[in-house]
Amino acid sequence: MSDVAFWLSDEQFSRLEPHLPQDTRGKARVDDRRVISGIIHVLKSGCRWVDAPSIYGPRKTLYNRFVRWGDKGIWQGIFKALAAAGGPPAEVLIDSSAVKAHRCAAGGKGGNGRRRLVARGVVGQRKSMR
Repeated sequence: MSDVAFWLSDEQFSRLEPHLPQDTRGKARVDDRRVISGIIHVLKSGCRWVDAPSIYGPRKTLYNRFVRWGDKGIWQGIFKALAAAGGPPAEVLIDSSAVKAHRCAAGGKGGNGRRRLVARGVVGQRKSMR
């Protein structure tokens, strides 16, 4: 995990703010900028939610906000809006992750040909018991 904290700049947060949900009921949300910066830190660094630095607030808040906004389609709306705004491709890039599969993820022996079961081949050949 990196010791360098990630913080959204004023300009970055001002671009995100119009796309954040405004229909909060009950208790007001904690600082959106801090929480979103924490979520981005976890996603960029690849650390577990529980290992997020405490400067971003409660780790459970980071996780819950990420999951709830994902379920509501908030993140998808943000990504679409930012991508539609244009700009250099390096700044519009949403995800460039690569996932490596374990060597045993490919399964057993391959091949498209049909194989005869050993038991069927043996059935035709009877051996005498002496």
